[in-house]
Amino acid sequence: MQNKKRILVAPLNWGLGHATRCIPIINELKSHDFEPIIASDGFALSLLQKDFPELQSIKLPSYNITYAKKANSFKLKLIKDSPHLLKTIKRERKLIKQLVETENLSGIISDNRFGIRHKSIPSVFITHQLKVLSGNTTWLSSKMHQKIITKFDECWVPDYKGKNNLSGDLGHVDDLNISLKYLGPLSRFQGKDLTSTYKLLVVLSGPEPQRSYLEEKILNELISFEGNVCLVKGILEAEQTIEEHQNTIIYNYMTSNQLEEALNSSEIVLSRSGYTSLMDYAKLGKKAFLIPTPGQFEQEYLAEKLQKENIAPFSTQKDFNIDMLNEMKNYKGFVSDEADLDFKSLFNLF
Repeated sequence: MQNKKRILVAPLNWGLGHATRCIPIINELKSHDFEPIIASDGFALSLLQKDFPELQSIKLPSYNITYAKKANSFKLKLIKDSPHLLKTIKRERKLIKQLVETENLSGIISDNRFGIRHKSIPSVFITHQLKVLSGNTTWLSSKMHQKIITKFDECWVPDYKGKNNLSGDLGHVDDLNISLKYLGPLSRFQGKDLTSTYKLLVVLSGPEPQRSYLEEKILNELISFEGNVCLVKGILEAEQTIEEHQNTIIYNYMTSNQLEEALNSSEIVLSRSGYTSLMDYAKLGKKAFLIPTPGQFEQEYLAEKLQKENIAPFSTQKDFNIDMLNEMKNYKGFVSDEADLDFKSLFNLF
């Protein structure tokens, strides 16, 4: 019996979005008779291990990405951390050389991990950011990112190719010398016709300390909210914890199946404007209110784009109050539109 081709799937550990959008890729690899191997670190690795306990997993060197305590220091902190990032990329490259031989890899799928590639086997880079926003240095950050992408055999963009898309300028750049394939939005969730359980679902995510700042603010605001609330902290711990406070049930984290059910049984969602979350809402046709992570240009751009398109309102973290959720009645929400993606053809690269 012929051995299955082994494909390394390696998402960046920055929040949980990179890991969760790899879940449908891993499932499709399994259904097309490949053997996925999970590789990451931190919460991203833990989440995938919980969802795929039967798969081999490998711990990669950590980028140790955190936000500055002050939003306006975000870019400065990234510059300060760049020597460590470069060292981590070199460690990734060294480890990959070993894994290609010891694990008999036939292909690599890297979601924003720069050093996870190898010249001898097909290597794919997943990103929705062909243009990387960084304020007055956007041109430089974009060119640097594009140069890295060219080192991979293909770049998979999880978005629609045409004008009706989610990522806007981020994922649509003219005249790039890169082999691009647009996949449509990637989501681990399926739409279900469930009875409404919660008036509001709050989904927190992203690196600290901003995640904790938003959690504290929203918990204070929820005191005056009328209706059932489910709040998911987005903290992946060894054991799941559930607390109840008046009309609010609080989870430290949810499994994919639990979060799918919560999303399908909630009237509205309050969350960051991270791209993976937006793909989930598009897949499920949800109505959402967005709070971009302070200082993260990408999330601010996406929130502004969706508000201009009358899809979802947003607020800054500093200015948010619970009464702003009333604005949602004036917005149309996300519209579910399945992309017709031929995974068999996509995986022919391997």
